[in-house]
Amino acid sequence: MKARVKWVEDVCFMGETESGHAVIMDASPEVGGRNLGMRPMEMLLVGMGGCSSIDVVTILKKSRQPITDCVAEITAERADEIPKVFTKIHVHFVVTGKGLNPVQVERAVNLSAEKYCSASIMLGKAAQMSHDFEIVESEV
Repeated sequence: MKARVKWVEDVCFMGETESGHAVIMDASPEVGGRNLGMRPMEMLLVGMGGCSSIDVVTILKKSRQPITDCVAEITAERADEIPKVFTKIHVHFVVTGKGLNPVQVERAVNLSAEKYCSASIMLGKAAQMSHDFEIVESEV
């Protein structure tokens, strides 16, 4: 896997991946940015949330669960001192479907957290990770 990060201006950078996608990263105005994109540390959380969400959705679909939506709500705490690493990360999954089996949803979340999500497992080596979920009954 390869990626490239190119300086655009001030503290704004464009990240490109070998899959052909690009994203803008920027800092807050307080440190010289123009708030044109996500902060790099936010991107770490979003990437981890995406990685874990792919696992949860895929596992539930393979288990023939009637899933219609999945949202990962992520909260994180960082150290006060530099380097301001993540110290705690919590992922709350809101899984929507018609008649979802809570045992299957819990299994999917746990498999992602403990076995499949490379990003979550990697961040868990530096930060205290926790996961939970809620099920929302679909109207349709």
